[in-house]
Amino acid sequence: MDDEGQRARRPGGRSARVGAQVHQAVTDLVGERGYGNFTVGEVATRAGVADSSIYRRWGSLETLLAEVALTRLNAQSPMPDTGSLDGDLRTYAAQVAREITGPDGPAVLHLAVALSSSGQQGMQAGADLRAERTRQLQAMLDRARERGENAPDAFEVLDHILAPMYIRVLFGMVPLTPDYIDGLVDRLL
Repeated sequence: MDDEGQRARRPGGRSARVGAQVHQAVTDLVGERGYGNFTVGEVATRAGVADSSIYRRWGSLETLLAEVALTRLNAQSPMPDTGSLDGDLRTYAAQVAREITGPDGPAVLHLAVALSSSGQQGMQAGADLRAERTRQLQAMLDRARERGENAPDAFEVLDHILAPMYIRVLFGMVPLTPDYIDGLVDRLL
């Protein structure tokens, strides 16, 4: 078996380390400079890799940025399965609140928003990010319906729970208190 075949099957290793270093470099640069104020070369330098490695693996800065945002969202705010829609929504809302107010949260949130207005590649990357997150929300809501619960659609969750939290963080209107988050879920349900 060749080395490439072994690397493809092995979780972790150099490829995972490089991916993690590049993701952290992007998050740090967005936090320091904002979206659109750095290049692939600067990401590569910060991550300690060649810029050709970034282009080979991700193809464009926008694709990399969308992957970073989605990876952070999935790692920090996975879709819960508590056995009830009420529990799932409260757990998910609390996770999102912790994530977007944490050390890298505002940077990742600004990144996700910025992708939507950054040329064709950026708009596509932003659309892909939103589509994946909406698909994940929909799966949680479909589980609730399968249990016989009356579940809203994914866009109602976005409009009534996520959007108010995002707006508060984007415009510096924090903190997102547990009472505030529970109130958002209560109003939706």
